[in-house]
Amino acid sequence: MEQMSLFEQGLGEPSVPADIKEEYGKLVTELNYHAKRYYDEDTPEISDYEYDMKNNRLKEIEKEYPSIVSPDSPSLRVGWKAGKGKKVKHNVPMLSLQDVFSKEEVYEFVNSMREELGDDTEFLVETKIDGLSMALRYDNGILTTAVTRGDGITEGEDVTENAVEIEDVVRKMPHPIEYIEIRGEVYMTREAFDAVNEAASARGEKTFANPRNCAAGTLRQLDAGVTRDRHLSLFIFNVQETRGKEFKTHSEGYEFLRSNGIRTIDMYFKCKTADEVWDAIQKIGDARGDLAYDIDGAVVKLNDIEARKRLGNTIKFPRWAIAYKYPPEEKETKLLEIEVNTGRTGRVTPVAVFEPISLCGTSVSRATLHNQDFIDEMEIGIGDTLIVYKSGEIIPKVKGVNKAKRPADWQPYKLPEICPVCGHKLVREADAADLKCVNLQCPGTIVNSILNFVSRDAMNIKGFGYELVKALVDGGYVKDFADIFTLKEKRDELIEKKVLGLAKNTDKLLAAIDSAVKEASAENVLSGLGIPNVGKATSRDLLKAFKSIDNICDASVEELSSVEGIALVSAEGIRGFMSDEGNRDLIGRLKAAGLNFESENKVLSEVFAGKTFVITGTLPTMSRDEAAKFIESNGGKVASSVSKKTSYLVEGEAAGSKAVKARELGITIINEDQLKAMAQGET
Repeated sequence: MEQMSLFEQGLGEPSVPADIKEEYGKLVTELNYHAKRYYDEDTPEISDYEYDMKNNRLKEIEKEYPSIVSPDSPSLRVGWKAGKGKKVKHNVPMLSLQDVFSKEEVYEFVNSMREELGDDTEFLVETKIDGLSMALRYDNGILTTAVTRGDGITEGEDVTENAVEIEDVVRKMPHPIEYIEIRGEVYMTREAFDAVNEAASARGEKTFANPRNCAAGTLRQLDAGVTRDRHLSLFIFNVQETRGKEFKTHSEGYEFLRSNGIRTIDMYFKCKTADEVWDAIQKIGDARGDLAYDIDGAVVKLNDIEARKRLGNTIKFPRWAIAYKYPPEEKETKLLEIEVNTGRTGRVTPVAVFEPISLCGTSVSRATLHNQDFIDEMEIGIGDTLIVYKSGEIIPKVKGVNKAKRPADWQPYKLPEICPVCGHKLVREADAADLKCVNLQCPGTIVNSILNFVSRDAMNIKGFGYELVKALVDGGYVKDFADIFTLKEKRDELIEKKVLGLAKNTDKLLAAIDSAVKEASAENVLSGLGIPNVGKATSRDLLKAFKSIDNICDASVEELSSVEGIALVSAEGIRGFMSDEGNRDLIGRLKAAGLNFESENKVLSEVFAGKTFVITGTLPTMSRDEAAKFIESNGGKVASSVSKKTSYLVEGEAAGSKAVKARELGITIINEDQLKAMAQGET
């Protein structure tokens, strides 16, 4: 399906150019990061299509330069490590499928199979459901175990308790055999997905990005009742292993399963030629919009079981099947207006409102435009004809503009300079494209501002959650941070109206607030204010230089920018924040409430003096905050982003873009143990 590399032609492997090495290292890091987000956390940051394109490039490099293959390359891994639940050993590997993206690749696969096995070779072409793979094991017709793919080779996660809550899962076969293991895809219909997101939105909770993420997260829930309430579905697409009965063909296995009430893939075609296979792929693609669920491709597989056994598998894929991935569906539509919304974080987001179009079976009329940089790059203006697409996910995206259809009176769109909710001047964060409202009393941001203030990285007041904060805000008890410390004066009313629940819960929260007043450092207070570009690390730098929050409030732009690591744009943002009359009043009330405003920097040694560290990923024994304090207590500086000035990157598990950039710049990368050893003077 691909041209042979020089190495495969026997001409020897060429030396690996430096730019290829750099590109390859970046791809390995990025793909592993995104794989963890997809498989382990169900929170993907990029579309399937974008991931596939990066993965294809990785495979191209590895094919041309075999010696470059890294031990942690995604090409050597089938799935992801099993989750935190009970592990189950795989009896039969749950492999991936080789992805192809063109008609030529499909024809090459089909014709190669016909050449090897004969012209009578039969193929099945069926829908590739966009869900989560699961295997079911039956002893004498009784369901005993349900297991996720996990790493695909060694082990998966036991999800039996949740699986039995799925309506399509048969617990007892009416026509049993001694043993059978079957594999299928757990998914959500669009209707079930919409219901889950509507309910989450009504409760003020985070919604899921797409049905696949929701299905995956649901199947791993500790509470099986959640699985039942979310109405997951299941299609079986393969018989993995049997005892007591043999099947000659894949379709024969389907017939047996359906006779036992088991739901198999319901859209498939039997084909013999490449033309028939391609026609079936096109038919499935044309039907995507009419299906009640999402698919991300079509699977082409041999029907004959004995032929499958002869062909066998590679380390990742069966040799007898491929998955054709459909290109992203895109359509043109007219941009009617751009809404500007202030979110709970204060981030201002422009949203394109366009004439409704149908994509992947759903009607869409809105898509985010992210920020001004994105709008400028796309050259977007009101009245433009946008090109909108979906790539295997529920959220539409703007791909570009058809400039040939641009109106005569076109003008480029510019975001407003003031918050659409409160009218406060917006601020652009340093090294970022987003505009933010920094008004601490902005109705659009107040709930999330308070959540940030009480969070673990700030005041660390245990017991606060979104619903509780929203109840306090909606009830008028809390209008800003300082009101939190007056809640004890309203204890009786809070208990009487059960705003925080029963008396025991109310007293517990009030005690946590009192404890935070006594224990929180000035660093906690400063980072909790939500000043643009001022997180934990910058708060430490500021307090180290100015000794107190009061001094920071009075510092000039020149004084602030003289602190190492504080850029001019950050200094201007801090000065602007501290100059705001409402913010100054709030800070004064926090001080009057007894919060600590004085620095407590303690230096144990100077072993890291002159060194700048960046921390990324999850460390084995220390939180990032603990690691930062450890570095600073030994004379070092902690920065939030990687640059040429970075001395070391402290890397933990699932490191992301910071690790990529550090490798690009040649920054020395160390782990937690090496950091501790360096503090003891070891090289």
